[in-house]
Amino acid sequence: MSIMREVRGGSWKYSGASVRSSAAVAVVVLLWWHGVAQVKSQRIPALFIFGDSLVEVGNNNFLRTLLRANFYPYGIDYSKGPTGRFSNGRSLIDFLANLLGVPSPPPFADPTTTGRAIINGVNFASANGGILEESGRHYGERYSLSQQVLNFQTTLNQLRTMMDADTLRRYLAKSIVIVVTGNNDYINNYLLPGLYGSSSNYTTQQFGNLLVNSHIQNMLALYSLGLRKFFLAGVGPLGCTPNQRARGLAPSGRCLDIVNQMVGTFNQGLRSMVDQLNRNRPDSMFVYGNTYGIFGDMLNNPAAYSFSVIDRACCGLGMYQGQITCLPLLAPCVSRNQYLYWDAFNPSQSAVYVYAWRVVNGPVNDAYPINLQQMAQL
Repeated sequence: MSIMREVRGGSWKYSGASVRSSAAVAVVVLLWWHGVAQVKSQRIPALFIFGDSLVEVGNNNFLRTLLRANFYPYGIDYSKGPTGRFSNGRSLIDFLANLLGVPSPPPFADPTTTGRAIINGVNFASANGGILEESGRHYGERYSLSQQVLNFQTTLNQLRTMMDADTLRRYLAKSIVIVVTGNNDYINNYLLPGLYGSSSNYTTQQFGNLLVNSHIQNMLALYSLGLRKFFLAGVGPLGCTPNQRARGLAPSGRCLDIVNQMVGTFNQGLRSMVDQLNRNRPDSMFVYGNTYGIFGDMLNNPAAYSFSVIDRACCGLGMYQGQITCLPLLAPCVSRNQYLYWDAFNPSQSAVYVYAWRVVNGPVNDAYPINLQQMAQL
C-alpha cells in the first residue's frame, strides 16, 4: 500500500505505531499529488536552507567542482529539467516548501538571486559540502556549513536594505531554517582513510561528537543573527546506500551495519543537543528530524510505500549501480517511482517526498519535539 493510499484511508501505520491523520491533512496531500496548491495563506515569510545534495537546488552549478547535477538524466521527472537538483525530480526542499506553503528558495550562487528574489528565502546548500571544512575537498569547490553561514550574512545584508530593523527582526524570527548535513562528513571524509586522516585521528564516538559540536556552533551563529526556528535533520542509514553496499563488505542484500552504527553517535548527540538548546533558549525552537528512523522504515517496509527496489540505484554503474554514480546521458531505470535510491548516494523523488510529509505532519518519532507544521504555527 502506498503512502498516498495510506493517507486517503485515514490511518498510517509504521514502526508498530498508528497515526490517525485528519481529513484536512488527507485532502492537503491528495491535492498536492494532483498538482493543486494546498496552502492558501503563507504563515512563514521565508525558508533558509543549509546542507548538502539532499537539499541543493543548483549552487554547485556556479562552483569549480566535479559534483554537479545540471545534466540529464538528473531532472528527468522535473518540469524544469536538470537544474542542479540531485534527484530524478524535485528535491527534499521543494517538497518541504510546498507542504509549508512557501516558494522553494533559489540558490545563493545564482547571480539572479538578489532583490525581490530573496524575500521568501535563499538556499545555501552545496552538494559535497559538510560540517567540517575539509569534507568533500577531493571533488573540488563546495560550500561547507560554516561558509554557508557566511553566505547567509551576505543575504542578510541585502535584507537590511529592504526592510526596517523591527520588520526584519519579526521576519527572521518567523522564518524557518532547514539544515540537512553530516552525510559528507562520513561518506566523503571519515570513510575515505586514503584521502582523509579523520578515521585515524578520531574514534567513531569522538568523530560524531566533533560533528555535533561544530554543527551547533554554526546554528548558534545563525541564532545570533536573529533566526529562531531551526529544523536539524539527522543522518540517514548511510550503510544502506548503493554506494556503501557496493563496497562489498556486507553479505548480499544486507546494509553495511558498521557504517549505520557510526552515524548513531551523531544522531543521538544532535537530538540531545536539541533538548539543551530548547531549554537554554526559550525564545527559539529547535527540531530534530529523525532521518534514520524514517528511511529505516522505508527500507524495512518498502511495500507500504510502493517501493520494490531498495538496494540499488536507479541511475549508476557497477555493483548495486552504486560504484559509479549517475553520469551524463546514462540511461536510468524505467520504474523510477519504485526505487528508493535515485543515484549512488541520493534517494529518489518518491522517497524524499515520504520524508518531507512525515517531518511536516508526523508524530514525535519523526520530528522531535514538534513537527514542522506545528513549528510554522508558533
